[in-house]
Order: sequence, then structure tokens, then C-alpha cells
Amino acid sequence: ATRTKSADVERADSGIGQVSARKWRNRASETLSSLQAWEAHRPCTDCGERDLPVETDVQNCNQRRADLCEKCRKRRTERKESVLEFVNTEASYGEDLRIIKEEFYLPMQAAGLLSQDQLLGIFSNIQELIDLNESFLEILQEEIDQAFDQGDDDLMTVCIGEVFLEFVNMLPAFQTYCLQQSSSVNMLNALEKEKELLRIFLNVSQNDNTALRRMNLRSFLMAPLQRVTKYPLLLSRIIKATTEYHPDHGSLREAKSRIESHLEHINMKTKQEGNTWTLRSFRQDSKKKREVINIEMRETALKTVGWLREETRFVMEGSLQLAQPPDGQWVKKGSKTLKFQNMQVLLLVNMKRVSESSLESAEPGPVKDAVLVLIRDKNNGKFHLLREPLRLSNCIVSTDPDCDDTFELIEIRREAFVFRDSDRARTHHWFRQIRRYSRELGSWKKRRNALPNIMISTPHTRP
Repeated sequence: ATRTKSADVERADSGIGQVSARKWRNRASETLSSLQAWEAHRPCTDCGERDLPVETDVQNCNQRRADLCEKCRKRRTERKESVLEFVNTEASYGEDLRIIKEEFYLPMQAAGLLSQDQLLGIFSNIQELIDLNESFLEILQEEIDQAFDQGDDDLMTVCIGEVFLEFVNMLPAFQTYCLQQSSSVNMLNALEKEKELLRIFLNVSQNDNTALRRMNLRSFLMAPLQRVTKYPLLLSRIIKATTEYHPDHGSLREAKSRIESHLEHINMKTKQEGNTWTLRSFRQDSKKKREVINIEMRETALKTVGWLREETRFVMEGSLQLAQPPDGQWVKKGSKTLKFQNMQVLLLVNMKRVSESSLESAEPGPVKDAVLVLIRDKNNGKFHLLREPLRLSNCIVSTDPDCDDTFELIEIRREAFVFRDSDRARTHHWFRQIRRYSRELGSWKKRRNALPNIMISTPHTRP
């Protein structure tokens, strides 16, 4: 046979020696073992810990749940139960509200048992609470249904805190009802003793109407008070079962703080009116105390301007220093020559409704009006207005480069004010916000081409 040259022999091996091949097989085996070990102890998708048990084929059928440690699985289950409890109890509360209207208010009105003023005295703003509950519950139910449709069986995409903050305007409605509760019960007791037909109607309703569950009218009238005091407890349960990395965690804490502040404010107003009953009290801290003060100032501002609560937005609020130049002109020598006094200032805007239901759309409508409310610091337990609100449509706002720590607001044909904040950046923020609404609502917009006539420079040609 012809001897073949070594260079012509086609190699059939891997090109590495036996020792190297053995080392490669050992390394591959170690890598495979490492991958299997990581898979067995892969990090939990919620907390990042590596104490997951080894999964079986049956467990792997639900990979989303298999990627959780035992602690996080339990937490997700608790969170789902807490979310469903929040929604279900809101639905039950809404049913009690409808019973108040359909089984008591409307029959008493149709039968002429009470006058309209007496009905209003007993049932207060129950219709407003019904409307708010229906809108709130509708959004909550949509969140639940959408989560299930997307395969989110744990309801992790449901953000109760965000929804609650969108409907924060329902808290003043609860306050109105709670503050009238004592007088409502007293009126009902007096009328029941006075009117025999009313007493017979209430007794028959309680004993024969199965929808009432043998509860009397007084028990149902307590439903809004019980509901508003239960919100902090329900939100606390959801917060406890929600990891701090969840996008709704911050909103949940903010919602809980807001409701607790409103409850403290209701208690404060109740004591001022001489009532003996109070809602459940909560631990006070400086943040809640400031919020209670803010709530009281907002109420004072709303009562002053006379706007509807659902059409009002508080753009800015806080303490500012105010001075009034004696000649009504900008002081070129700087702010050191001016006398400043501390003042609470609130910037309010009145938004047009985008639909019949003010809560139907999250997008605000166009601005109808904007005012600046000036309130003196609290004295003798009450806030007092410095003057009537400043309507920004009648004001000109300006600043001067030589006095960049202040800005001036001139009310046309009336007074001039100089404002400043202790923080220069916040002073500039106040200036930009106030100037924005002054320009948007200013009367000069009614002129031709939305510009002052002096600025129109179009050439005039004659034939």
C-alpha cells in the first residue's frame, strides 16, 4: 500500500489531547451542576432571596408562582385578600346607602311623612355619598376585572392607593355628613315622638322589610361614619402585604395619611361645635398636624370663593411673606426697605367640567377662573382673610432683575403686593405659577389676535 503523508491525513479527533478533553468534560460537568444549583435556588422575584424550594414538574406548570419564595407567596395571597376585602366592603357600604335612599328617604318623601327640610336635616348629603361611592366602586371593579383578564390572578397590578388618591374629594363629603350626624339623630328622635305615622312606618319597615335585615334607620345612618373610619384599617392591611418596591406602596401610605388627617380634622371640628362624640382617633405627628391645618385653610378658601369642591383644584399653598409698597410701584431700592408680614397663601383654579360626572375623567378641563386667597396666620383658633380673593384675571405679575428674591402682583386700578418666600427657588416657583394663570385669564386676550393693540404691527396700505 502507498504510504500516505502525515499532512494528508484528515484528523478525526477534536484537536485536543486526552488530558485537555478530560478537563473540559469536568468543567462542563461543574458548570451544569452550578446551573442546576442556581435553578434550584434562584432568587425570588419579589424579595430577591434564594430560599426557594426545588420545583417539581407539577409546580413548574405555574412558573410565575414558582419564582416566589414561601414568604412572598403568602404575602401575595394576603394582599389579594386585602384588596378584595377593600372592594367588597365598599360594595356592601354602597348597598347600605341605596337602602337608606330607596327604603327610607323616597317612601317617606312620597308619603309626605316629612317636609323637604326635615328630610334634608335627617339624611344630609346622602345623595352625594351615593354618587361618589358608585364612581369609586366602578373604577375599583374595572381594576379588578382588568387584572384578571390579563392573567394577574394575584391582583399585583391593582393600585388601590392611586385610585383612592384620585377620589380624595370624597373625604370632604364624609366630613359634611359626619358633622351633621348628631343633629340628624336628634331631629329623627324628636320627629319620631311627634309624628305617629312616622313611628309606625319605621317600626313596620324594621320588622317586615327583609332588605333591612331587621336594622332600624339609625343603624343605616351610621354607615358612612363606620366606612370612613374603616379606610385606614383596610389600607394598613394592604400596605402590610405590599412590598416597598411595589409601585403602589407610596400611594397607599399617602392615602392612609390623608384619610387619618381628615378624621383628625373632623374630630377637631366636632369639639369646636360642642358635640360629645368623636370618630376614632389616630396618633398625631407633625405631618398630620400640618395636613389638618391645610384642610381647614382649604375649607376657608372654598367658602370664600363659593366654588364647587369637585371643580376646584389647589395648585399651591403655603406660607409667604407679603408687603405693600406705599406708592403702588416697584421698589427699585430692593426689598430691604419694605415691611413684610407672614401670610398663608392659596392658589386656587376653577376647572370646567369635562362631563356630567366630575370624576368620570382624570383629565382636567379648561380653567374658568383663578384666585389667590390671603389668610392671616391662625389667631384664637380661627383663620381670618386679609382681604377678598385676588382674581388673577385682573392682575399683572412681574419681577425685577435687581430684586430677584421677590415678585410683584398689581391688581389693576387697585392695590399692589410684593411677595417672597424664605427659599428663593420656591419664590420663583410661586411667581411662574401665578404669572401663568394671570396670562391665560387676562382680559387682554379678548383683543384682536389675542395681543395688545400696541403690539400689532401689520402694515396698512391704501389703494
